[in-house]
Amino acid sequence: MNSLKTFLKPPFEYTKVLVKWLIVSSIVGLIGGVLGSVFHISIDLVTEFRIEHTWIILLLPVGGIIIAAIYALFRNKGAIDTNRVIESARDEQNVPLIMAPLIFISTCITHLLGGSAGREGAALQLGGSIGYNLGKVFNFNKKDMHIVVMSGMSAVFAALFGTPLTAAFFALEVTSVGVIHYAGLVPCVVSSIVAYKIAGGFGLSPVHFENVVIEAISVSVMIKIIILAILCAIVSILFCTAIHKCEHIMEKTVPNRYWRAVAGGALIAALSYALGTFDYNGAGMDVITRAIGGGARYEAFILKIIFTAITIAAGFKGGEIVPAFFIGSTFGCVAGSVLGLNAGFGAAIGFVALFCGVVNCPIASTILALEVFGAEPILIMATVCGVSYMMSGYFGLYKSQKIVYSKLNEDLIDINTK
Repeated sequence: MNSLKTFLKPPFEYTKVLVKWLIVSSIVGLIGGVLGSVFHISIDLVTEFRIEHTWIILLLPVGGIIIAAIYALFRNKGAIDTNRVIESARDEQNVPLIMAPLIFISTCITHLLGGSAGREGAALQLGGSIGYNLGKVFNFNKKDMHIVVMSGMSAVFAALFGTPLTAAFFALEVTSVGVIHYAGLVPCVVSSIVAYKIAGGFGLSPVHFENVVIEAISVSVMIKIIILAILCAIVSILFCTAIHKCEHIMEKTVPNRYWRAVAGGALIAALSYALGTFDYNGAGMDVITRAIGGGARYEAFILKIIFTAITIAAGFKGGEIVPAFFIGSTFGCVAGSVLGLNAGFGAAIGFVALFCGVVNCPIASTILALEVFGAEPILIMATVCGVSYMMSGYFGLYKSQKIVYSKLNEDLIDINTK
């Protein structure tokens, strides 16, 4: 009898844990899917309004003041940003519920008034807040709390971008580079799928590009794409460095958060009118689409780096991933054509390579290529991700991200990204 109990205990324990996470992650996916879809629609609406009323960019300094003021109200909560969510998924860091409405409102203000930012910061913070606070409701221990935070991150990311597998593996990879906590695989995948389906129910389309010309694999093509991947890794280092250095310079030069917001907002507005284009305001998905269609300006990638670095340093919210897609696709379009690749194909490579370089997530990046561009170029994209990951060094967008294992050998280094 005792031996029978011993034999049955492991399957029972596994089943109990599986059922627990199927239920919890479905709830997380449901809430994250609804909230992420509402956020997605809100961003689309404010973006449409800005495009139709470009004069509203002149109010960017006012928007910066409003964002600074609402975050100042909750300064006793400590740093309320994506880095805090990443720390929560790895360490014992709490994620206050107030983070969700703060990032929702501030990101909408940023996009409405023309700040150069993305959506993933909001996705991770919204999702992390949902997951953490549901974990408190369920009275989870700290290890389960880490998993439910990752599940929340996956859910809202999937709802916003329509890439459920990328969302799941991004959450699993991003906190500790070189280590994947597979105990979170089922919760992250299930919450992502649920959120993805809910977003589809809202009529939201996933990020996907058709009719990209895929180069046939040959020795010459592989040499060219490896060179392009190396160049994209260098640009990813430039982008991460620009973000962090600009934040440091702005904080040192203009210590007051309100004046910093005014200065940054005014500078973005002035640059937009001086250039005579609003391509670099907001996320810039239309520019990304044009680049993958084979058309991009030579200076577009560097201007987007400048606009995004100023926007983030001034205190505006939203994230840097969509700007990374913009920078990668425009740079890849131009550099790819110089190397003799199809311009649109070069843009697709840049889209994936820049993402990989700035987030240090090669598996999520390879899956992103699969979900966004289809299966045909997957061998090329896997190569691109591997090269970009290795050559981007220990730089990254998120200061709280840990590089656990060296990118060059099996050494345990456990350092934060630069």
